[in-house]
Parts: sequence; structure tokens; C-alpha cells
Amino acid sequence: MGELSTEIIQDIHRAADLIRTIKNGVVLTGAGISTPSGIPDFRSAGSGLWTRYDPLEVASLSVFRYHPEKLFDWMRSLAISIRQALPNPAHIALAQLEQAGYVHTIITQNIDGLHQRAGSRCVLEVHGSFSTLTCISCYRQFDSTDFIEAYIERGEIPHCPDCAHILKPDVVLFEEQLPIRTWMQAKAACQSCGFLLVAGSSLEVVPAASLPIEGLEKGAKLVLINQTPTYLDVRADVIIPGDVAEIIPRIAAEVISAR
Repeated sequence: MGELSTEIIQDIHRAADLIRTIKNGVVLTGAGISTPSGIPDFRSAGSGLWTRYDPLEVASLSVFRYHPEKLFDWMRSLAISIRQALPNPAHIALAQLEQAGYVHTIITQNIDGLHQRAGSRCVLEVHGSFSTLTCISCYRQFDSTDFIEAYIERGEIPHCPDCAHILKPDVVLFEEQLPIRTWMQAKAACQSCGFLLVAGSSLEVVPAASLPIEGLEKGAKLVLINQTPTYLDVRADVIIPGDVAEIIPRIAAEVISAR
């Protein structure tokens, strides 16, 4: 870990004190928590996927329905990144906070499954997951590991072994609704928490960006850790601009060591 400014170190102490005192926490994570693991984000200037591709041309429900090969061709490089990625120190530190009883729910906008691989147990994936696929005809769900090698190595589009129709990755595409049960669980978690930790999210993607409001309106404290400002900076109790993979482990270590 690199040297941090005195101001950021003080903010880390403030965040740790808040988490240790309140305990009843929810975490909302975005793409910024997975970029240190080698998974590209979508909106960063110059490097974000949507600066190079029009999402409606490659990752929409219409594209999947009428030109599924375009979606699978575009998603292949992302699938390779996800397959190769490992949880980074931020994922591991959040799992430690959950295991220690300070965080009860992790809500993520990511589809990579890295929180679960790091050891987190209560993870709500509001944008779906790449870990499963569902048949568009018989609706049977399958583990993606059964199809991923043929897809990555040879570009084979997965088909249902029962009815031969295409299997759709269980990720939320543009023009598609969020999974309603997961969404309602996420809202309820935010409404009942004592603090919200937003990590690696610019809070630009709706409706997920509105989730912290659910907690703030019920009196929850807000900690923001992100490289760039967000629309909720004015309402945050602690703002730490920086790399989540460096900041969150420091916070978790301070919280847990003081038990």
C-alpha cells in the first residue's frame, strides 16, 4: 500500500469509528471495486467499455433477441476478464467486515461474483450475474461453468441441453428490468441499516444510484469511497477519494482490531 495523505488517514479513522460504533451496515459496490482485479469498468473516460461501444448496439435486450451473436461476441472479452479475475483486498476486507458482524448485506452492481468468491455470504446482485444462464424457452437455469470453456475458447453460443434454445446470461441488459425480488431486498436492506458504505460507484446508473437515498431518508450515515465525486457527496458523513483496494482494507483492519 502506498503513502496516504494526512487528510485521507483522518477520514479512514472517521469511517472506522462510524462503522465500529453503528455496526448495522450495508455496502453498495460498483465497477470501481473490480477494476483492481482486472475487470474493465463501463464509464471511465478513455478506458470505460461504453466509451468504445454503444451499449444499445451490443448489450441491449433487442440485440439479444434479434442478433444474439452480436451480444455474445461483445461479451466474450468481458467473460474472459471475469474468468481470470481474483478477489482483491477490497472484496476480502468487506467479507471480513461481514463475518465480524459490522456489515449484514452487500449490494453490488457488478456481475462478476467476486464478492462471493472473497467469502461474502449475503450478496444482492441488482444487475444480475454472469454465473448462471437461463433458457429463453423452457426457463431452466444452468451454471455458466458448464458452458464457459466452449464459449471462451471457441466462441460457441450456449444452448439449452434440454430444448436446444439459446441460453441467456443472467445479467441485466439495457431495456431490461432489474430482478424485482433482489431489488426489493436491496431497498429493504438500505431502509433498515445504520450506515451505508458506497465503494467504487460513481452513482450514475439508475435505479441503483438511488439506493443510498433509501437509507439516508431513514437516518443512516453515509460513507463514500470513490475515485471521482458523486451526486451524494453533499450528504455524505465521510468522503474518501481514492483506490478502494487500498482504503477499505485499512478501514476494516482498524475496525476489527479494536473489537
